[in-house]
Amino acid sequence: MTKVAPPDPPGTLSRRGLLGRALGAAALLLRRGGDAEAAPPTNTSPMRPAVPEDATKLLGRPPVELGERSPFEQPRRLVDIPLPSGTSLTPLQDLAGVVTPSDLHYERHHAGVASLDPDRYKLLVHGLVERPTVFTLADLKRFPSRSVVRFLECSGNGARGYSDIKEDWSPQQIDGLTSTSEWTGVPLATLLREVGVKPSATWFLAEAEDAALYARSIPVSKAGDDAMIVYGQNGEALRPEQGYPVRLLCPGWEGSTNVKWLRRLELSDHPFMTRDETSKYTDPLANGTARQFSFEMDAKSIITFPAFPAALSGPGWWEIKGLAWSGRGRIARVDLSTDGGASWTAAELQEPVLPKCHTRFRHPWRWDGREAVLMSRAIDETGYVQPRLEDLRAVRGPGTYYHFNNVRAWRVRPDGRVSFALRA
Repeated sequence: MTKVAPPDPPGTLSRRGLLGRALGAAALLLRRGGDAEAAPPTNTSPMRPAVPEDATKLLGRPPVELGERSPFEQPRRLVDIPLPSGTSLTPLQDLAGVVTPSDLHYERHHAGVASLDPDRYKLLVHGLVERPTVFTLADLKRFPSRSVVRFLECSGNGARGYSDIKEDWSPQQIDGLTSTSEWTGVPLATLLREVGVKPSATWFLAEAEDAALYARSIPVSKAGDDAMIVYGQNGEALRPEQGYPVRLLCPGWEGSTNVKWLRRLELSDHPFMTRDETSKYTDPLANGTARQFSFEMDAKSIITFPAFPAALSGPGWWEIKGLAWSGRGRIARVDLSTDGGASWTAAELQEPVLPKCHTRFRHPWRWDGREAVLMSRAIDETGYVQPRLEDLRAVRGPGTYYHFNNVRAWRVRPDGRVSFALRA
């Protein structure tokens, strides 16, 4: 039962009463659209919200149960829904920092977004183990937890920067199938110690509780490295689109190995050769062979400003900004070119530079008003250098479907308009 505070005695006004009247007046003004005499709204364009002429003359609105973005800030994912799967792309050019808001995290599904009851959730771990075990969500949360900030990336991310190149592609349309979150859960190694993995086990099957029964084979060595069973994202429970209530996290590996709505782990002495890792997620090469189990995501970068659809208002100083990441560890350096790759300069990396995490880079550039081609290339701590488009095509051939990490280029025209470029 909700308790109601008694009214103030006649002739008095308590702090609670004063606050209540103030909030009530603010709510009334909001319902009426504000006091027209004290603070008439400006800008009543249907494309932009009305605001008072002077915000100091009007009480602000009271708090609400769920915080919202300013109505002036409306970043949106681009959604493609070829049923029964579907994707959405993160608006990279609209974001600050490296952590992606949960509601803007990219999506990739094989049978839509599964709906699971956390009270009935169960994770079976069996196969080549001493003690086959079923874990509930409450069981998983009893184990010591850890939180890490790591990127995820669909292995098909960047296809539009490899073979379907158009001038009006934005960073979101080219590379929007990657996002970074803080993930919270239990190390997979902890669960495997609990069930007692047999020495002969070298692979495990991760299977989803979705309509596709999506499944991937993962080496057990990844569990001993940094794989996690995750139930938290950016300080709250996983979003349904990200696998609520539980998903597998394989940092630095292609997104398809990070199985969502995880229901089963089966230990074995061989890969399972599932439908999803034979019909898909295998790379045909130019020499007629194919790469399989190419888990790690190679070093990559993209300039997010200036980039289409931005336009520079005139010559002068501008800050080139972008993101870099590598599935093999930390970004060691990002080089920038403003002359189509003829010369390169090291950009500044925003601290902290975390392993297997988006890293923001920036560099001041004085534009002289002439046509320029901007490029970035990432180098990770292993020494790997992001390749040029022609070099990647020479190795991978024109028919590859995954792991597109070639250098991207942006053409700045004399009128300030920016477009995606095939090459310099």
